[in-house]
Amino acid sequence: MENKIIPIAIVDDHTLFRQGIASLLSENEEITIVFDVANGSQLKEKIAKQALPEVVLMDITMPLVNGFEATLWLKQNYPSVKVLALSTFEEDEPIIKMLKNGAGGYILKESNASDLFYAIKTIAEHGFFLNRLVSGKLLRSIQDNTLTTGPVNELTANEIRFLELCCSELTYKEIAEKMCLSPHTIDNYRDALFNRFEIKSRTGLVLFALKNNIAKF
Repeated sequence: MENKIIPIAIVDDHTLFRQGIASLLSENEEITIVFDVANGSQLKEKIAKQALPEVVLMDITMPLVNGFEATLWLKQNYPSVKVLALSTFEEDEPIIKMLKNGAGGYILKESNASDLFYAIKTIAEHGFFLNRLVSGKLLRSIQDNTLTTGPVNELTANEIRFLELCCSELTYKEIAEKMCLSPHTIDNYRDALFNRFEIKSRTGLVLFALKNNIAKF
């Protein structure tokens, strides 16, 4: 069976990096480069004049229109286009913000070529790609779209409120203050949810909340 060719676009303000990624990906017969641009502003201009990419590799920190704004714009105007964030950040905050704005996953810029190919194929096929931040069990559930209301029935009112606040930009300490609870209690909620649903990070908690309609954006 002939492999499906995935049309992609690359949005990154570092010219050498962008050209290097384009050159690397062009060697893969399953991927075709539709266009590459330096920021979200150029993306808006270019996407209306080209064949629609299936996946956009999106840098986060860019001039004029950054990755957060460009991803949100894409999801509002071209919802079928999947966004894979290209990130130098491993911190939760920028990753969570990209996911909240519509990205289906992220990959670190220092990843090797095989990981990048796999990420592109996975997000093209399933709509999501995540690494290290969530367990295999949760990732498979997200990809197969099989999460139901079942897990929500296992949650207490305080756990649901905690998950809602995890989807904000509040720190765990600020969440504790918002819920009028001690930081230790919040840590217990977090650790209990990590163990119960095999989640490994705050980003995983956010995805769990989004997929189970506990929080919407």
